[in-house]
Amino acid sequence: QVQLVESGGGSVQAGGSLRLSCTATYSSNAMGWFRQAPGKEREGVAAIYSGIGSTYYADSVKGRFTISQDNAKNTVYLQMNSLKPEDTAIYYCVTKVLYGGSWSLARIWGYWGQGTQVTVSS
Repeated sequence: QVQLVESGGGSVQAGGSLRLSCTATYSSNAMGWFRQAPGKEREGVAAIYSGIGSTYYADSVKGRFTISQDNAKNTVYLQMNSLKPEDTAIYYCVTKVLYGGSWSLARIWGYWGQGTQVTVSS
């Protein structure tokens, strides 16, 4: 059974920074982050396909968030800078692409973490 353990969430004021970490018990060349705010659908935030050296970001976070991966540690990071209140959500780590399709489609990812809360106050 694959497990994903997330850490690094918390509360911060607008303009601040947080770094999320996620360690998997599964070695994967594809990992990512999704988020879900209250009353909203789950959305893709960022993904990294280390096998092809590509990263992907939602338009809403481009230039503010950076995804990176330490393959030796099976760990993916999400550095979040210039945080905004609209970034408030539960953030989920994902791994293992099961199907073809855009990285931002939740259904293509096989394993999900339990989620970590990020709260940004104005």
